[in-house]
Formats: sequence, C-alpha cells, structure tokens
Amino acid sequence: MKNILVIGATGQIGSELTMELRKHYGNSNVVAGYIQSAEPTGELKESGPCEVVDVMDADRLAELVRMYNIDTIYNLAALLSVVAESKPQLAWKIGIDGLWNVLEVARENNCAVFTPSSIGSFGPNTPKVKTPQDTIQRPKTIYGISKVTTELLSDYYHLKYGVDTRSVRFPGIISNITLPGGGTTDYAVDIYYAAVKGETFVCPIDQGTRMDMMYMPDALRASIMLMEADPAKLIHRNAFNIASMSFDPEIIYHAILRRKPDFKIIYDLNPLKQAIAESWPDSLDDSCARAEWGWYPEYDLERMTDDMLEKLSIRLNK
Repeated sequence: MKNILVIGATGQIGSELTMELRKHYGNSNVVAGYIQSAEPTGELKESGPCEVVDVMDADRLAELVRMYNIDTIYNLAALLSVVAESKPQLAWKIGIDGLWNVLEVARENNCAVFTPSSIGSFGPNTPKVKTPQDTIQRPKTIYGISKVTTELLSDYYHLKYGVDTRSVRFPGIISNITLPGGGTTDYAVDIYYAAVKGETFVCPIDQGTRMDMMYMPDALRASIMLMEADPAKLIHRNAFNIASMSFDPEIIYHAILRRKPDFKIIYDLNPLKQAIAESWPDSLDDSCARAEWGWYPEYDLERMTDDMLEKLSIRLNK
C-alpha cells in the first residue's frame, strides 16, 4: 500500500488529485499538504490527514515523510504562468528551490517523486504542431524556464542518486470543480461558466490561437497511471508529453454554441496571455507516453463539453 504526500493539495490540480488518490489508496494513506494561507475545507479536510508544509521548509517536509512513512510525493507547489511573470523570483524560489528540498528529502528517505511540467516548457522555436517528445526547449517566460529546470533537475536526481522521479507535461487543464487562478489557458474554463450563466464571454486569447488542452479527469488519471507504471518500461521520465485535444477559442465556442444557440463571444485580448499562448505548441505528440506506459485520453472536446455544461448547470443551479 502506498503512503502518499501531496504538496500543494489545495491548489488547482492538487485539490482534485488528492481526492482521486484517496479513492485509489485509501483516505488515511494520502496526506494533504498545504500552506497556512490555503487551509483545506470540506471533504478535502474531513476525508483524510492534512498537514501544514511549505515546500521551502525541508525540515518540516522530512518530518512529515518520516511521520507518515511516505513513499511517494506528488509535488504540485508552483505559481501558474501569468502569476509567475509578475513574481519571477517567487516563481523560481517555489518551483526550483522548493523542488531541490523535495528531491533531497526523497533521496534521503527513498521516496518516488512526481513534479509536473507543462507545455510552457517549450518556446517559440519549438515545432508547434505535434511537438515531439524530444525537441528544442527554449522558453521565454520564467514559468517555462522553471519547468525546463524541473525536468532537468528531476532527471539528474534519478541518474545520479536513483530517485524514482517521473513527470508529465500538462496541457491546459479544464475543470468543472476548481476555478482557474492565473494561467494562460484559463479562458477554456471561464467560457463554460459564461455559457451556463447566460453571459457573453469576453475572450482574452485571439481566435486562431491553438493550444493543447485536457479535461481534469484525464489529467488526474495520467498522474496516477505514470506513477504506477513499470519503471523497466520507462525510456523517458521527466517529462512525458500527454495530449487529448487541441483547439482555439472559436472551436470551443462553436462546440458550446451547438448546445447553447444563443451563446455569444467577443474578443478583448490580454497582451501578456496572448504572447505566452503564441509561444506554446498548438499540439503535442504523446506517442512516447502511449508506448511506454499505456497513456490514452478518455475525453475529447465533444464529450468534455457535454460533461462541463451538465456539471456546471447543476453546480450553478442554472
């Protein structure tokens, strides 16, 4: 039985991943780690152990690993792309200095480590269509730079110390539960809320700007699948391309329009978000993840749109 610590358990992905891990491994075997300013509430707090831990506090991290006999760490501590650009020093401190602490504790206590990367690890010189698993990575944002460093440092700890590090490059993540909070792909969540509320959607990303996206259930499943994979079959580790759908604002708008014929969209571009989006790939080649650990998505745009509109209508009582 695994004993898991999730760092950043109240964040955009962490809040849902923690609950999914508890379904798989038992409530008492998954510790929700959080910073004091982001205390868990509701089912997340009540369903299993919760502990304060800051990724910058190596001593506290080591204490929890020993206290709960942790063998697997999901390290989700990071700033999202747009927020990171406004706080580059903090983004590096959390993303890289914090990662170093996690890897050192993992090395000393024989823990496996999952630290997600992102499509943001690619840059404007990367092939944009079906971006290969192994290709040039020269990002122009501190978010992307920290993600490339995450991949390299995680590989280093595996090669030098034998730490079982694994990672995926997440596309934009779309959730019907967790609201976005400072990412370039947030519009792909916000557009569904506007549609369900009967509001005209003001889109900050220009039409024609494609990005890879993924529905949260697939993102959670990928995170668990990779950590369960046979290490003997892993040629790559940090980090695997994973993909399920690629679209621009017009494509997602028309998917919603087919279900809500009165829905409207207008464009009011956010220059920072647009610049970041244009530097990212249109789509990813995830053939290595499929071959090495059996990855496949369960949701495409149509199935996701049906589920998003249904779930949000219930949640928002619309």
